[in-house]
Amino acid sequence: MRLEGVTKGFPGGGGVFGVDLEVGEGEILVLLGASGSGKSTLLNLIAGLLRPDRGRIHLQGREVTHLPPERRGLAYVFQDYGLWPHLTALEHLLLVMPKPDRKEALALLERVGLGAHAHKCPHQLSGGQRQRVALARALARHPGVVLLDEPFAALDPVLREGLRLEVRRLLKEAGTAAIHVTHDPDEALALADRVGVMAGGRLLEVGPPRALYENPKELQTFLAFGRANLLEGEGVWQAFRWEEVALDPQGWPGRVEALLWTRTGPLARVRLREGGVVFAALPLQEGEEVRLAPKRVRSWPRNLLSLEKTPS
Repeated sequence: MRLEGVTKGFPGGGGVFGVDLEVGEGEILVLLGASGSGKSTLLNLIAGLLRPDRGRIHLQGREVTHLPPERRGLAYVFQDYGLWPHLTALEHLLLVMPKPDRKEALALLERVGLGAHAHKCPHQLSGGQRQRVALARALARHPGVVLLDEPFAALDPVLREGLRLEVRRLLKEAGTAAIHVTHDPDEALALADRVGVMAGGRLLEVGPPRALYENPKELQTFLAFGRANLLEGEGVWQAFRWEEVALDPQGWPGRVEALLWTRTGPLARVRLREGGVVFAALPLQEGEEVRLAPKRVRSWPRNLLSLEKTPS
């Protein structure tokens, strides 16, 4: 799939602007960004649900910019599942298959863990099971590209984590290219072959998830992955991750205001004596006086981000 200068504006503001992007065969690309960043708009342009003002969209070697959705050879998995209430899981698959094949459909339901639920309607299934039906239905089309718009947003965190791994496995087994939209950096890191970070309707940076997390070129990319400390320096922002903070006798003096325990370990909030707050993934004690220093600092010009948009 290839996008060339895709642009779509809206009268009230917002949209996407000048997006160039390529997705390889069998690749999983995750678009990561906050609400309003343009990621869902871009997905809808690829799907044909919106028409671009400028630019071209190519799918499987052919231009589809002005083709309707049903002629683009792709499948869409919606956040709200988009299932038909009167159809069983099996019937959902048979309805969309280019050549309906009951044996193939049952085998696909078995692969997504729904072999025993083939004859149940959506109201008889859990949220996670309904999302599996939606994914199986998408794969049953034999699409060139699968589009997934925040498909786990309505699920509880524990179920969400398990489904991430399952969806990645199923897409890789099918060899189908996919574009997955999310605002969740953990989801992007777990699912993606590459991540594209969006902000303000622009695609800022694209690359392997670990490379973007550790070595982003853009400040907004650094912030998009969370776990971020941002302090004011001489004309620059000093940026470093929570896990990059260490105890250092020569470091900044501060006092631990709070200690939280998360699933990834301890997280301390430290008020620095000279001003500012640092979060550190360290097992400190509330009220403890400490000296901290980052093991690594990235710097960006102060004019890239206003003070009002920085964490406190």
